[in-house]
Order: sequence, then C-alpha cells, then structure tokens
Amino acid sequence: MSQHKHSAACACGIDAHAHVVPENFPAYIGSKAPSDWPAMAAAQACHRNVMISGKVYRTVSDKCWDTPKRLDDLADMGLALQAVSPMPELLSYWMAPADGQQLLRFLNDQIASMVAESGGKLAGLGAVPLQDVDLAIRELEYCVKVLGFPGVEVGSNVNGEPIGAAKFDPFFEACEALGACVFVHAIRPAGMERLVGPAPLQQVLAYPGDVGLAAASVITSNLLVRRPRLRIAFSHGGGTLGLLLPRLQQGWGVFPALKDSVQEAPAEQARKLFYDTLVFDDNALRYLVQTFGASQLLVGTDYPFNFHDRLPVQRVEAAGFDAETVAALVHRNAGRFLGITKEST
Repeated sequence: MSQHKHSAACACGIDAHAHVVPENFPAYIGSKAPSDWPAMAAAQACHRNVMISGKVYRTVSDKCWDTPKRLDDLADMGLALQAVSPMPELLSYWMAPADGQQLLRFLNDQIASMVAESGGKLAGLGAVPLQDVDLAIRELEYCVKVLGFPGVEVGSNVNGEPIGAAKFDPFFEACEALGACVFVHAIRPAGMERLVGPAPLQQVLAYPGDVGLAAASVITSNLLVRRPRLRIAFSHGGGTLGLLLPRLQQGWGVFPALKDSVQEAPAEQARKLFYDTLVFDDNALRYLVQTFGASQLLVGTDYPFNFHDRLPVQRVEAAGFDAETVAALVHRNAGRFLGITKEST
C-alpha cells in the first residue's frame, strides 16, 4: 500500500472529467446552417474564441485540441490517464436532431483522433444527440463499437428535462447493455435568474445546483434499481446532492407518497452512483467520501479551462485519507467506472 501514499510521484491518477474543443468546426452540410452552429475565431496567441450565434461563448486555449500540449501537463497533475469529453455547450441538444448528430459525429471522431495520438494516455467519452433517443442510441453504439470509447458524456438536463425522466430510460438501458459508462455534466442550468453578478457565476454556482437535481432525479426515478449494472458519474462532486440527500432520506421516511414511489432508500441508491472530486475543499471531499463511500469518488479536473483543479492528486492526498482510500480515489474507482479494471476497493 505504501506505493500509493505519494501517488503524485508515480503519476498514476485517472482524471474522469476533462474537456475537448476542436481547433475548427466543420461547415454545415445541409441547405441552411442553424443559427447556433458553432464556429471558431482567432483570439490572442495560443487561444481561439468559440463563437455561438455570432457571440463569443468562451475563449479557449490550444490545450483543448493540441494532444502533445495536453500530455505534457498530465505528469505534473499526477495523472497517467485522462478521459476527455466535449465542452458541454457543444452537446447541442437544442439543435434539430439531425444537425446535432452531424456536429457530434465530428466531435466524436475528433476525440478518437486525439485518443489515437495519445499513446494510451487519453480515453474518449463521446457525445450523443439525446434530444432524439433513438438517434442517441445509434451514436452511442458508434462511440462504443466503432471508436472503442468506454462511454459518453451527457448533460444534466436535455432542454429542461432531467436525465431521470422516463423518456431517457431506453438510452440508459442501451448504455447498460453495452457496458458504456455515463458521465453527467451540468448544462444550461436552472436558476440563472436567481443569480446576481457576472456570467461566470453560471459555472461557479448554477452548475452544481443543476447536477444535484439531475442526480436526485436518477434516485427518485429508481434508475439504478432498474439498471443495476449502469455506471453513471456526476461532475462537481455531485453538486448539491450531498446536502440534499439527508433531506431526501428523511422525507422518504416521512411522506408516504415518496416511500411508495422511491423503491430503495435514497441514501443507498446514492452510494451506487459515482462522483468526481472537483469540489476545491478538503472538508467537502471528506464529507463526500463519508456520504457516498470511498468506492464512489474519482478524480475530476475540468482541464484545460481556467476554472480547473491543477493538482487533483495532491488535493486527494492532502485530505487526510488512509493509503487505501487515496488509491481508490486517485485511480481505482475511475478504473472501475471506465471499465478499465474490475478491481474493487
């Protein structure tokens, strides 16, 4: 166990939460491009602007698409492997399904190229057009069977519908059947009208709220009761779920309607989900391990955006866990989530 004590030195971490933006976007091949079809525009050195609906959505660095530059950063972060998924706004659920599928196929192929270039240091989490469940299942099959990805990234909601909604169950059934993991990231979150301040508050405050509600919807819809082999992880430490869960558990014991509809104790269901460690605080991380279990937390960084954890493995090591728990959080749990290993902690 001692070799795991200083895992930053061995650079053995697995990052399940990192993003890709392509250097360029393809031209739309239909007759009329959607108004929100993304494009790239030049910015300062080593950066480009992602343009959506004629406005700058985000300025991103070339580490979003430059595989060698990305790989150069992994060792200092304590990482041996990084699972990469599209910048969430690119999931494009608001487009017509055929348009969204065209864009996501391009992104999935771009990710596959980066994985191939990485020499085994990157793994791909693809994107699917969940605004059309049948089309999403077909793209899921392409990601898993053709590109060899371990799974996909999905948004916390699809045009306002939480992922626990019944309409998405066939998709999760397909994920379970294929052995594909699912990484849930906040997207176009609820509650923006309640924020006071500049635009980055969407990422800082509204994202965790939407992820928490998405995770709660998975529990209250009994998704893992129906799909016990599904591996599903939530970004940003599960967002607000950690603090909502005691209320949900208490309410389950108080309200007969909740007891009737939620088939297994919320606290038990929550310990079957995975969560990343991206909470920026030792006390919060310890609470998540206590609440969800040492077997359910995995490293997440949000690399390479400015708001990312630059020392994710050191942060886990500094939280005061024993060596076995450090090894679980740093790489073992992510290995299970991604289907790389069957090892349990």
